[in-house]
Amino acid sequence: MLTIKKLTKAHSGRTLFANTEITVNWGERIALVGPNGAGKSTLFRMILGEDSPDEGDIVMDDYAVVGYLPQEAGDPSDRTVLEIAMSITPEMGKAIRTLQECEAKGDNTSDAYAHAMDTFIAANGYQLEPKAKRILKGLAFKDEDFHRPAREMSGGWVMRAHLAQLLVAEPDLLMLDEPTNHLDLLSLLWFQRYLGNYPGAIFMISHDRDFMDSLVETVYDIENAQLVRYSGNYTRFLELKEQRYQLQLAAWRNQQREIAHIEAFVDRFRSVASKAAQVQSRVKQLEKMQVIEKPKQSRKVFKFIFPQPPRSMQRVIELEKVGQSYGDKRIYKNLDLLIERGDRIVLVGPNGAGKSTLLKILAGVIPIDEGKRTVGTTTRIGYFSQMRSENLTPNFTVLEEIMKADPELREEEARGILGSFLFRRLDVEKRVEVLSGGEKSRLSLVKFLVNPPNLLLMDEPTTHLDLMSVEALSQALIRYEGTLVFISHDVHFIRALAQKTLHINQGTITPYAGGYDYYLEKSGILDDQNAMDV
Repeated sequence: MLTIKKLTKAHSGRTLFANTEITVNWGERIALVGPNGAGKSTLFRMILGEDSPDEGDIVMDDYAVVGYLPQEAGDPSDRTVLEIAMSITPEMGKAIRTLQECEAKGDNTSDAYAHAMDTFIAANGYQLEPKAKRILKGLAFKDEDFHRPAREMSGGWVMRAHLAQLLVAEPDLLMLDEPTNHLDLLSLLWFQRYLGNYPGAIFMISHDRDFMDSLVETVYDIENAQLVRYSGNYTRFLELKEQRYQLQLAAWRNQQREIAHIEAFVDRFRSVASKAAQVQSRVKQLEKMQVIEKPKQSRKVFKFIFPQPPRSMQRVIELEKVGQSYGDKRIYKNLDLLIERGDRIVLVGPNGAGKSTLLKILAGVIPIDEGKRTVGTTTRIGYFSQMRSENLTPNFTVLEEIMKADPELREEEARGILGSFLFRRLDVEKRVEVLSGGEKSRLSLVKFLVNPPNLLLMDEPTTHLDLMSVEALSQALIRYEGTLVFISHDVHFIRALAQKTLHINQGTITPYAGGYDYYLEKSGILDDQNAMDV
């Protein structure tokens, strides 16, 4: 379907790809991985024709249809959610709008109406609508959302509408750039199952390990400006990459020993006339030898031990008969909740159900309308939201900010921790005021780790992190001895940490005395998903 040959591409004086190749076959499921800045998005842009290679060829099958989901959605204009989902081509989108405008005027006889109807019928419009509605429901849209203008919704919901559009169209090659970023757990579960039966090829960039493990059969890794192919899912890729490194390292060591042996012979007998021919032969052997470069070890998860928080009382925090509203919308009524020492709780439920609101109530960030919130006398609360940056000092450097958070932390340790969360070498000297939103979020996260409270409330802490950073965070939190309540849509992260699950929907909290898999089994969610797939 797609063949890339001898691809070379440089950007800002740095070579991203050098004479490398890749092939995407019909129906294949592929993940493209590599460190931030390695060229993943650049490769996608070249395939889509939005950028050009310096050298090489990108050849797409003449009959292949390509669909692309970017990380951020464009302007939805005045289209409704259903219009976006059904606009599988620009012509179809224009036809739908023309039909609606003509019908609103009572004009069903004009040439414009007839032409639009011809386009609509040719694209199987009457079959597309029920398909679009089924997919939108799978992505957590409600019936009343179908005819809402998308511009009234958040960017995340607009992205879902565009994702629905791609799934309705069913392109031969589905290119996805971080497709799970805007999905809650239930929508993610549905999407994952839907792609399991998708008829076309899938080529994705993702930081969601569980998502990749469940779908991909081939991984292309960007390594030293090359695209290295591995068969299997992401976990298998990690195993094979380590094996490859060990083989390369052994080959390099063997050659180094051989070179040292030859050089020792040459040095020893250089002045011995009777050995001149042998010396010359070995010199030529060295000249002809194709020297193996020492392989670079893959980036490893940085394991660090941060100070443990002071021990809290058994009853860490309690809510009694709490009520909370936003305007006319009632979020909670008569809510009772007890968080005890050592709890590791994940909050799950559809977007807008009140998960973030509950964290804010627990953190004391918003005042409650009614009821009682009781904090244990020894409880120290730390609240990490996706937008948290007000606790940072603008004129401090990144390194100074961390050293201030824990004065006992050695600079070498601080640099190592920062490196594991994507702050490289010179980045640690940046002033906080010039950091991007994502960098500030990561810096706030590191501050929590080096000086943790004994009640940690975290809202999507893996946002802006790559796979290795997510693993570093999860390992750090596994060793954390305090109490943890968090929201996440990263299933691998949830499975590593959650020991209890609270499902939140329409103001009702249903507790499950187990982690994510226990929740799936006991809640019947999988049965509901099966029914939805029928």
